[in-house]
Amino acid sequence: MGLMDFIKGQVLEIIEWTDDSRDTLSYRWPDDDKEIKNGAQLIVRESQTVQFMYLGQFADTFAPGKHSLKTDNIPVLSRIAGWKYGFSSPFKADVYYLNTRLFTGNKWGTSNPIMMRDNDFGIVRIRAFGTFDFHIVDPKVFLKEVAGSDQHFVLDEFSDTMRSRIVSLFSEAIAKAKIPVLDVAARYSEVGDAILPILNAATVPKYGIEFSSFILENVSVPPEVEAAIDKRSSMAAVGNLNDYVKFQMAEGMGKGGGSGTGGAAAEMAMGFAMANQMMNQPGGIAGSQATPGVAGPAQAAAPAAVAIELFTPAQVAQQLGVTEADVTASLESGDIKGKKIGAAWRITKTALNDFLAK
Repeated sequence: MGLMDFIKGQVLEIIEWTDDSRDTLSYRWPDDDKEIKNGAQLIVRESQTVQFMYLGQFADTFAPGKHSLKTDNIPVLSRIAGWKYGFSSPFKADVYYLNTRLFTGNKWGTSNPIMMRDNDFGIVRIRAFGTFDFHIVDPKVFLKEVAGSDQHFVLDEFSDTMRSRIVSLFSEAIAKAKIPVLDVAARYSEVGDAILPILNAATVPKYGIEFSSFILENVSVPPEVEAAIDKRSSMAAVGNLNDYVKFQMAEGMGKGGGSGTGGAAAEMAMGFAMANQMMNQPGGIAGSQATPGVAGPAQAAAPAAVAIELFTPAQVAQQLGVTEADVTASLESGDIKGKKIGAAWRITKTALNDFLAK
C-alpha cells in the first residue's frame, strides 16, 4: 500500500447510514477514528435527520438529501472550529443519525391505581391503559436530554421513562377534565384528544419528541364501584317503579298467585291498595270509632260508609287467650279466614266472628 492509499484510507469521503431495525431512535456513526474529508458527501435519507457535534458542542443539523461538507454548508461548524477563511484539511466531528419516522403502537398503562374525584362515587381509584404514537421533532433536545452520547439508542431504553411520564400527565389531565367515571367509557376518544396537547406541551421541550396520537383503550374501576354501577343500571332498566309493580301484579294474577316473584309483588301491591283504601275512607283506619262529620244538605241522603276492622294474629291471640303460633296455624289450615300480605296475616272482624260461631 502506497502512502497516498494510506492517507486516503484515513479520511471519510461518503457518510451514510441505512437503518434495518424498527426500534432505533438515534445512532452515532462509527468513524473508526477517521477524519472527514473536505467536500465529503453526507447522505441523509427520508425519515432521518443528522446532527453534527464538534468538541462537545452542537453544530449543524442536516435534513434529508445529499450534502457536500464544505464551508458554505457547515456554517455553525466553521464558526466553532474557527475557520474564518474556509478549510482544506480533513476534520473530526461526531455524526449522529436520528430516526424521525413515526413510532406507532407503543403501549402505556398504570401499574398502580390512580385517584380521581367523581361527583357520583366520591374518590375513586381507576386503572387505565392504551397506546400512543410519537416521533422526534428536536434532535438537539433529544440528544441532550434522552440519548446522550449513546452510540446506539433504542426504544426499550426510553419506554419506561415514557410510560411513567404519560401516566403522570394522564392523571393530571383526567383530573382537569372532570369527566364522571360512568362517562369515561363512552368518551375514550374525547379523553385521548384532550390529553394530547397537554402531553405535547410537556414532552416537546423536555425530550424533543411529539405525540401524534394518544389512545385510551380501557379504564377499569374497583369491584365495589362496578357493583354500584350494575345496581344503577338495574334501576334504570326497571324504570318507573309503579309501572313495574303493576306489571308484576298482572303477571302474578295470570299465574294464579304463587310464591314466586310475581305472586309476592301482586300480594304486596294488593296490600298497598287495601291500606290506601282504608286510609282514604271516612273515619280513616279507626272506622266507626272516629268522630263522624256533620252532614250538609247535599250529604244528608248519602249512605254511611262501612268500616272494615282488621286484626293481626297477635291481636286475635290476645282476644282468644291463645298463642300467636296457634292463630297462625289456624290461618294456614283455613280454619280462620284471613289474607296474607307478603309475610303478614290480616283478619277481618267478620272472619273472626264466623270462626267463633262455628
